[in-house]
Amino acid sequence: MKRFIICFTVLLNLLSSSCITNKDVVYLQDKGTVVDDALVVKELSKPYRLQINDILSINIKAIDSELKKLVEVFKPVEDATGEGGQQALYFNGYTVDLHGNIEFPILGKINVLGFTTDEVTEKVKEELHKKYLKDVSQVFITVKLAGLRYTVTGEVGGAGVLTLFQDRVNIIEALANAGDVKNTGDRTDILVIRQYPQGQKIHHIDLTDITALQSPYYYIQPNDIILVKPLKRKAIGAGETATQTLTTIASLFAVVVSTYFLARNL
Repeated sequence: MKRFIICFTVLLNLLSSSCITNKDVVYLQDKGTVVDDALVVKELSKPYRLQINDILSINIKAIDSELKKLVEVFKPVEDATGEGGQQALYFNGYTVDLHGNIEFPILGKINVLGFTTDEVTEKVKEELHKKYLKDVSQVFITVKLAGLRYTVTGEVGGAGVLTLFQDRVNIIEALANAGDVKNTGDRTDILVIRQYPQGQKIHHIDLTDITALQSPYYYIQPNDIILVKPLKRKAIGAGETATQTLTTIASLFAVVVSTYFLARNL
């Protein structure tokens, strides 16, 4: 019996130390890394530069009635708003091909690889002036990404490929949109797999530390993959709360005692 008690005590200590605490689940804590009372958040998100397979929504409008007729040719066949808009953008938007070009009506191929949406707006305006319109001062061009598409997997409420129709999205917003990180997810080491012209790179960010606000990976980019790993304590079956852990300990104790007396009576 003494051996059983020793083994059970060791197991109890292991499970008790494996309870999930506030430090594991609370975002943006001050871990002694902030000198001032208020952290100065440096804006580290840089303008996104277009990559292959990105889809652009480009709208050209004019106020003048004559110009309206001229720019009508650039209007998408189907309006990409409302229900089914995302699918409509896939068919009617402008996809960046393997050579970094988009195929634009009348204007032909325009290279946009590595450019920001603001720079693409100027390029389209220049091409319009060169090939189609003498005066573009009364023409209004809007270039936007067809939604910020990203993937979330691992210990989250709803893994999947998601799209948010915003210009900027931080990683906490992205995770919240996926049902947030489960209590069994490791918030201290979130993986962000990002696409670059030379290939993919894996980055790490600790969302329990307030200095995450200064990370270049705090704001996500199109086609990012966010991977949330499980906490190590999940593997040993520890509960998410003290009550769950005590229930596990009680169950194990009952099994140990039953096994002991069964073996003794044989």
